[in-house]
Amino acid sequence: MVETSSESWQLPAEAAAGTLVSARGIELHGPWGHVFGPLDMDIGAGGVTVLAAQAGAARTALLMTLCGRMRLSAGTLAVLGYDNPTRILAISAIACLNELDDVRPSVTVRDMVTEQLRWDSPWYKFVPRASEVEVSNMCAETFGDIELPPLNAFVDDLPEIQQLLLRIAVANTKRPPLLVVGRIDKIADDLERAALLQRLVALGEHQSVITADVNALPPDTGVHTVVNMHGLLGAGDIGVMTEGR
Repeated sequence: MVETSSESWQLPAEAAAGTLVSARGIELHGPWGHVFGPLDMDIGAGGVTVLAAQAGAARTALLMTLCGRMRLSAGTLAVLGYDNPTRILAISAIACLNELDDVRPSVTVRDMVTEQLRWDSPWYKFVPRASEVEVSNMCAETFGDIELPPLNAFVDDLPEIQQLLLRIAVANTKRPPLLVVGRIDKIADDLERAALLQRLVALGEHQSVITADVNALPPDTGVHTVVNMHGLLGAGDIGVMTEGR
């Protein structure tokens, strides 16, 4: 049986103060111009934080920046006490951004889980193709009471909520202190979007979770913080998505 237990994460003393993100004057410029900023942000650790902002490359780039996947053009950023993008990258996971984890139509659930098991294992260890047991071990905590996907199903054929939860589960096997999730407002079905948000709230009991949504959130969602960034983030420059990682 393969377990997906949390690692022991060593964080700077500043993280004990309860600050997840501290940003001052952060800006990002791509090869074709301005993407976002300057922005100041303070986000507390724990629970789910939703960045309320227009969908587009600027919002995507900000999410990627907050977990160390893109380097700023100006300003200072600290995440859980770290200000080095390489260290931020090491304590975070990111899921459901097509620029990073899009899944080909020919990929099955077994393929995705097997590949991640092999990435997580020592190079010298033989890892056979995943069975339903490994799928359950990797995905059960993320899916909660939502039905797990069939082992041999093509990921592209799954209901949208199963696709997204599978991508989150695969990205989050090491349970780092920070989990960043995009695409929540791309779910067309209101009930599925609410169910996905509740699964993030459940994960937020043990991690800090950042996601984004253009929609107004209904009351009693369990979200820790909503950061209103409407008017601060525009559509952005899609050219940045292939530069500066």
